[in-house]
Amino acid sequence: MKLSFVIPAFNEEENIEAIYERLIILANKYSEMDYEIIFINDGSSDRTLSILKELSDKNEHLKYIDLSRNFGHQATLWAGLLNASGDAIISLDCDLQDPPELIEQMIAKWKEGYKVVYARRLNYRGDNFFKKIASRVYYKLLDKITNIPIPQNVGDFRLIDKKVLKALYRMKEHSKYIRGMVAWTGYKSTFVDYHRPDREKGISKYTFRKLLGLAISGMMNFSHIPLKLGLYMGIISIISGFFLLSYQLVDVVINDAYYHLYKWLVVVIFIFIGFLFMLIWILGEYIARIYDEIRDRPLFIAKDKINFEEK
Repeated sequence: MKLSFVIPAFNEEENIEAIYERLIILANKYSEMDYEIIFINDGSSDRTLSILKELSDKNEHLKYIDLSRNFGHQATLWAGLLNASGDAIISLDCDLQDPPELIEQMIAKWKEGYKVVYARRLNYRGDNFFKKIASRVYYKLLDKITNIPIPQNVGDFRLIDKKVLKALYRMKEHSKYIRGMVAWTGYKSTFVDYHRPDREKGISKYTFRKLLGLAISGMMNFSHIPLKLGLYMGIISIISGFFLLSYQLVDVVINDAYYHLYKWLVVVIFIFIGFLFMLIWILGEYIARIYDEIRDRPLFIAKDKINFEEK
């Protein structure tokens, strides 16, 4: 049995040695299991790479991948997952806000038979008020519009079984939202709750722009609701147009009111705009189907196959 620790790092020279030492202490508690620690350097401009070289010379279990430039957190994490060879793969951030000591509980859950173990935050990090509110609204919105349940208040601190990792390999989309991809596989999952500590050293590399990009990826990759907006707007526009038209007709018949031609034209145009929105929705449905075909996700994932020969 083997454990793989996958850790993206971008300008984390102040935290690498600390998280490495804590992971070594953890790995030594599982003497019956082999382990590997995979760092992925995401185009750091500080001493991150040189520290990784020094540590890898001391310990053959430490491996690192040096990316040619900064590709972003999700791409960096994916690079680590592609090179992980463990039976259980634990991904965590390098800033020590994902406490390595929590991994013991995650491994215990994995041994109970869970294929995915999420570390669920019970508190919000020490961000400004706007980020906290935006985060809560985003998770609520994501839960409403996606067609699969994506756990709330979880990041990329999780344990996945090698079976889940193999399923992820079959998902070919270029724009990765790994949190949603793991949930999409549908494997048996559970949570380990914890209070996330604030960062002690360095500064967060996740700017608001990056967080917004991640949020958009989550909504676009796992929901077709944005493409259905034309349907809803079209229905509202058509109903409103017919209501106004009916009001004018009743006013003319009962009260002998007079309406200028442009008022009739405005109402008719309002109704036709609704039909245009409906056409946009139809085009959106075709685009959604094309998008699903291009992503080339598997149609299903079988948890087990009994008495079949391996192919």
